Amino acid sequence: MATMRDIKRRRDSIQSTEQITKAMKLVATVKLQKSRVRAEQSKPYFNLMYETIRSIMQGSSNIRHRYLKAGDSPRKAVIVISSNRGLAGGYNSGIVKLVSSSLPSELTDVYAVGRKGRDSLARKGYAVRGDYSEVMNGPLYQDAADLTELLLGEFAKGQIGEIYLAYTAFKNTVVHNPTLVRLLPVEMEAGESETKDRAIMNYEPDDETVLDAIIPKYMSSLIYGALLESAASENGARMTAMDSATNNAEEMIADLSLQYNRARQGAITQELTEIVAGANAIGG
Repeated sequence: MATMRDIKRRRDSIQSTEQITKAMKLVATVKLQKSRVRAEQSKPYFNLMYETIRSIMQGSSNIRHRYLKAGDSPRKAVIVISSNRGLAGGYNSGIVKLVSSSLPSELTDVYAVGRKGRDSLARKGYAVRGDYSEVMNGPLYQDAADLTELLLGEFAKGQIGEIYLAYTAFKNTVVHNPTLVRLLPVEMEAGESETKDRAIMNYEPDDETVLDAIIPKYMSSLIYGALLESAASENGARMTAMDSATNNAEEMIADLSLQYNRARQGAITQELTEIVAGANAIGG
C-alpha cells in the first residue's frame, strides 16, 4: 500500500505536469487563432485555382503535354507535411499511416516538411530525399514555389514519374483529415472533357506554353494551401491533446488527494489508537 509520502510525491509531480499542459494549451490556442485565420483567408484562392485548372483540362481535348501524363520512371515523390514537435495527439501518426498504406516504400521518395513525419517514414524504409522541416516554423508562398521548382525539375529529368502531396486538411478545431492528392500528372475525371455545352479552350500562343506557365503556379498554390492548413491542424490537434491531458491530470490529482486524505486519517486514527492503548497499559 502506498504511503502518504509516495502519494504526495506523485500528486506534486502530476500538478507540475498539469501546469505544463495548461501552458502548452494556451500557447497552442493563440497559434491556432493566427494559423486558422491564414488558412481560412487563403482557402478560397486555392480552391479557385484548383477549379480553374480542372476547367481548363475539361475544356481541352487531345492535349499531349508532359505534365498530363506519368513520367517514364516508376518512382513516386511525395511531399509529407507533418510537425517538428510531438504532443499533438494523432496528428503525425495519421499522416504517416496514410502515406505508408498508400505508397510503397521501395518506390517512393519522401520530401519531408516536418521532422516527425520524416523520422517515422525513414524507420519504415522510405527514402528521404529532402528535409524542409524549417518551413513549418513560418510557411511562405516562396517555400512552396521553391519546392515546386525542385520537383518539376526531377520530373522533367525522368527521375520521378508521379508527384503526391500528403497533408492534414483543416475542417475545424477538432476535425482534421489526413489527405493524399496527386499533383502530377494532372488528371481529370473520365468523361469530363466530353461534357456537352462546355466551351472549348483556346491557347495563346499555344497549349504547351500556357500549361508550362500555369501548372507550376497551380502546384505551388496547392502546396502553400496545404502548409497553411497543416499548421492550423497541428495547433488544433495540440490544443485538443493538451486540454485532454489537463483534464486527465485534474482527475488524477483529485483521486490522489482523496487517497492522501484517507491515508492521513488512517494514520491519525492509528496514532490515537496507540496513544489510548499506551495510556490503558500504564493505567493498568
